[in-house]
Amino acid sequence: MVNILKDEQPSIDVFDQTNELILKADQPENMPYRVVTIQERDLWNQYVHSCRMYDFYHTWYYHSLEKSGKPILFVYQRQDFFIVFPLLKRDINGTGYSDFTSVYGYAGPISNFDFKEMDHEAMEGFKQTFLQFLKDEKNVSIFCRLHPIINHDILVEKFGSLVNNGNTISIDLTVSLEEQRSKYRRQFRAKSRQLREKGFYLKRAESNEEVQEFVKIYNENMARVKAETYYHFDESYFFTMLNSADFGSSVLLLYFGNEIASGAFVTFSNDIMQFHLAATNNKYLKEGPMKLLIDEASKVGRKNNMKFLHLGGGVGGNEDSLFEFKAGFSDTVLSFKTWRYISDQKAYDELVGAIGNLSQNKSDFFPLYRGSTNY
Repeated sequence: MVNILKDEQPSIDVFDQTNELILKADQPENMPYRVVTIQERDLWNQYVHSCRMYDFYHTWYYHSLEKSGKPILFVYQRQDFFIVFPLLKRDINGTGYSDFTSVYGYAGPISNFDFKEMDHEAMEGFKQTFLQFLKDEKNVSIFCRLHPIINHDILVEKFGSLVNNGNTISIDLTVSLEEQRSKYRRQFRAKSRQLREKGFYLKRAESNEEVQEFVKIYNENMARVKAETYYHFDESYFFTMLNSADFGSSVLLLYFGNEIASGAFVTFSNDIMQFHLAATNNKYLKEGPMKLLIDEASKVGRKNNMKFLHLGGGVGGNEDSLFEFKAGFSDTVLSFKTWRYISDQKAYDELVGAIGNLSQNKSDFFPLYRGSTNY
């Protein structure tokens, strides 16, 4: 059976402990940083869950599912202050070099201190130590998708470049439900009421069969809109995510009678509810059930003490019809940025030169020597 989110988030004893383990892990002076491997689950999660702001994208469990690179957690720590940066290390075939990227979704560095309150000395210390780490790793470049809600831009803008990849939409769950709904597009409010009156209702998936039916609907949607394979996920992905002990998750289903009209896989982590993957049954497209599903999902988020319901943005960060639809629920527009840094310009240029001019025509592609899009 699947793991269904209860009224509270999962209680995991290791996260309720003090920072004692972390403090003991402080690097000695001759070791300016630490690299936590994917084999060190408890330490990885204790760092992450001790941060001011984090999301499920930062957790050990989510990284353990990643097959495109070797997950590591870079740790810069000075006494009771630390910054951690989850990354995927990829070897560059035929060379002694490597590069780093981030997981699918929104990642980036996180800390047990607020980035906005961090002084110059702390950020400069992180920068210099991180640069030494890159040199030690024979790193050529880094590509990282940053989190729209976490204000870590001010840390990484000190080096490398920030690229705006569009906007995302978030619903503020800290205001009253009445105020939240006042931000909806007028026709969205009307449609939600209409669907309720018709008998559409929310239900959490409680069986494998319900999850399987949602996955079928999701992939039919992806086929209908001709989405890249990057956006396709099989049943095992959803079941594996639902069984995580590192974060809460659920499949929310909007029913009409005994039939699923639409559904969404959502996560709950440190004040942030992510509307991770969603789809509508082709049979109900004209009804527009997603409008009611999002409103009902926001109530689930409130019940679980979330502050944000992050809907995401358009396809590939574009302000397309999907983005416009999401923008109909909130006026909270966030910037989705990627961070790009070349740590070894000479090696980078040699790698780009080795594959000719084709990749160089993809001006926004990074790193140029890789053959497929990074976001």
